[in-house]
Amino acid sequence: MPAAATGLAPSQFHPRISRIALGDVIHRSARRFGTRTALIEGEHRMSYGELDAASNRFAHHLLGLGLSSGERVGMLCNNSIQMVVAMLGIQKAGLVWVPINTALAVDAIGYILAHAGVRHLVIDTALHAKPELRELLAAQGIAPMLCVLDGDAPPASLPTVPQAIAQGPHTLPDVPIDSTQLALIMYTSGTTGRQKGVMHSHASVHSVLLSNMVEWGSSPERADVWSSVLPLFHCGQHTVLMSALAVGGALVILRGFDPGAVLAAIERHRITVMVGLPMMYGALLAHPQRAARDLSSLRLCVYAMAPMSRTLLLRLLDEFCPNFALVSGQTEMYPGATIFEVQEQRKRFGSYWGVGTLVNEVAVMGDEGDLLGPEQVGEIVFRGPNVMLGYYKDPEATANAQRFGWHHSGDLGKFDADGQLVFLDRLKDMVKSGGENVPSIKVEEVLLRHPAVLNAAVVGLPHERWGEAITAFVTRRPDAPTDFTEAVLAAHCREHLGGFEVPKEIVFLPALPMTSTGKIQKFELRKAHEGLYHRG
Repeated sequence: MPAAATGLAPSQFHPRISRIALGDVIHRSARRFGTRTALIEGEHRMSYGELDAASNRFAHHLLGLGLSSGERVGMLCNNSIQMVVAMLGIQKAGLVWVPINTALAVDAIGYILAHAGVRHLVIDTALHAKPELRELLAAQGIAPMLCVLDGDAPPASLPTVPQAIAQGPHTLPDVPIDSTQLALIMYTSGTTGRQKGVMHSHASVHSVLLSNMVEWGSSPERADVWSSVLPLFHCGQHTVLMSALAVGGALVILRGFDPGAVLAAIERHRITVMVGLPMMYGALLAHPQRAARDLSSLRLCVYAMAPMSRTLLLRLLDEFCPNFALVSGQTEMYPGATIFEVQEQRKRFGSYWGVGTLVNEVAVMGDEGDLLGPEQVGEIVFRGPNVMLGYYKDPEATANAQRFGWHHSGDLGKFDADGQLVFLDRLKDMVKSGGENVPSIKVEEVLLRHPAVLNAAVVGLPHERWGEAITAFVTRRPDAPTDFTEAVLAAHCREHLGGFEVPKEIVFLPALPMTSTGKIQKFELRKAHEGLYHRG
């Protein structure tokens, strides 16, 4: 409310009293849940009080380096307690967290660091040991600080997270943080092939936390134990982390997905809420140890990124956990933005996204900005406080995404007669494979660099494990050597792409389907080859 509306002068308002800051989530939870376990990683446990104190020390350390409000601090880490401590410390210091996907190719990592203006980077010791990454950091003048995990042997000359949190004040830094201040820049792949920096404020991320907990039935009294299997550098697991910390939950941190390790963790730590991808649940269901494990603690399994086949979902409901829910969102629209609720799972099947969550509204829009009714196909759009501030250094893309006063998802959908949202296709030419968003144009550009390739098109095709499998259709140049094979081209891709971006299959064709104006008809490729990964 403006000061004039209250009859008070601006100087009479104290911003610290009413601010919304992500670092305050753990600060306030520690006051209430102090000795309760917050994080579990292997044999390591950290209470709420310990997590609050450690992240305060890390924040003071960063401020002691001379960093000031709004400066970017990068993070190239896989899941760990130290990663969480550093992330919370960055936000308590009023700095901007820039998490980076550790599976990206080196040039993509370099682009993000340069584009965001990162000068300090928290990085896993194991990643820093890679010569190409050390060369990149040296070339950009970036100062590293190492996360040190069990078995690591960091260079004695470099600072580490354990050193930073071993001393210094354990109290919350007295740093002014405005609720609308930039809190993070999370890079998401764009259809141009270069990542876009999605900007979120403290308030936009915070707005979704308690909505998530209400939607998922969590509370301080329930004291849920959550899985943390998905990477914390993605918005999905980050929102789970922050939501659980807001209500006193515990998170079991795992580094990567190993179905046997996940089953063991569920049994050992009595995990109550599992969050994963459809392919993960399929692997857990099929694992030979499943029948021997006690999974009775599970009360809810959340799946994301894609719907599940009817056969798999029904088996999971009968044999794994009685309650499943699909939660969707975007980096731009902090998740969850939609939920296909527990009670709907046995009623309807297909590409359902469900309904908008408590924090935002969802609609289907026509080309001229008109909102459409049931069974009318249009673009899925959102409105709510969890929307991004915009794309970093890209006002044109920001304006395009916010046309008509709604956030445009780039996805086509419709509402059914019961008001349930159905996803139909993508306006954005993006493949969602194994929890990662991969722009097809990025893969196509790499394919076309090979001198023996005449033309190339990349699409996502249905795959039981990956949801969508990145699939390349390629035509050879007339003078291509006879030993130019799928294996040769796949090796070329591995040199220039992250592992998750490499096509699962490369199919040589005599010609690609084209329009009269020379545009590749990808829908024809999808239609003709939709059964490629179901060959019996």
